[in-house]
Amino acid sequence: MRRRIMVWLCLTAIIGGSLAFLSSLLKPKYMGRIIEGALIGEYYEETTEHDVIFIGDCEVYENFSPITLWEEYGITSYIRGSAQQLIWQSYYLLEETLKYEKPRVVIFNVLSMKYDKPQKEAYNRMTLDGMKWSLSKVKDIQASMTEDENFIEYVIPLLRYHSRWSELTKEDWKYLFHKDKVSHNGYYMRVDVKPAGTFPKEKKLGNYQFGDNAYEYLDKITKLCKDNDIQLILIKAPSVYPSWYEQWDQQMAEYARKNQIRYINFLDLQEETGIDFQTDTYDGGLHLNLSGAKKASEYLGKLLKEAYQLPDHREDERLAQVWKEKTDFYYQMKAEQEEDLQKYGYIRKFHEE
Repeated sequence: MRRRIMVWLCLTAIIGGSLAFLSSLLKPKYMGRIIEGALIGEYYEETTEHDVIFIGDCEVYENFSPITLWEEYGITSYIRGSAQQLIWQSYYLLEETLKYEKPRVVIFNVLSMKYDKPQKEAYNRMTLDGMKWSLSKVKDIQASMTEDENFIEYVIPLLRYHSRWSELTKEDWKYLFHKDKVSHNGYYMRVDVKPAGTFPKEKKLGNYQFGDNAYEYLDKITKLCKDNDIQLILIKAPSVYPSWYEQWDQQMAEYARKNQIRYINFLDLQEETGIDFQTDTYDGGLHLNLSGAKKASEYLGKLLKEAYQLPDHREDERLAQVWKEKTDFYYQMKAEQEEDLQKYGYIRKFHEE
């Protein structure tokens, strides 16, 4: 009987290990051109806490630089951003983050208020696959799944990605057991420049009211911050496309007023920030490049310092050493991208083959 139990335990371990290995092999690694799916998982490598946590979509992780906040103001921050991060995903990421640390300020980008229901599996995966397993992740998956998705495929990724056998590349083997660091406390760096051009004419909507589900989760974010004595700031990041309608802006301003929280629309602060969409964007105005992100971060850092009295940690020897490693990596990547631009006219990592 004892021998039989040992045999079953060994078989279970072998089968479980094989499933885990194959799932890891077949899951997208997000180490090539599309690195956005690697952003969420990098948070778990942090060894210190942060004064400020950003949550939201590409308008936070491409438009604000934690390194600038550190260098200029000694503010520690992290961006828990992901591609098309929906508001319920922001909520559950914040809920999870508070299990690890308690920031003084949370900054939420409000563009995702436009979505009231799940959108696309590909974007869901870029957020959810990177999260560690917890009750927050379970609830996040349940809130995010489209009609064609199954919960079990998140538990056992092999069931979802089994068809990738024919698509495996050297990247899948290289990053099977480790991943390169791709962000700077969640910030996605681009140093190239593509001036803003013309955009499609702003489409008129039949209804400008944000949905009940979106408001429910905004209420949850607000309550979670208040219950934990965290200052919440709502922002509309300085991206000129897609459209941010005046009616949407008014709703956020009114929500902030009623809930006694701050709302900042960076689109109204072009003169104050000095952002120039001819030089400070890398994709024609959708997102800022490094130059623009520094300007937005300098403005935000000044506000955080003055309005919330955030401490300057640059004299803290332990934190200074941690952030020196971060800034070294930041300037190394900046130099590499600038060298690519000089040699090739483009950044090789992001170049369409």
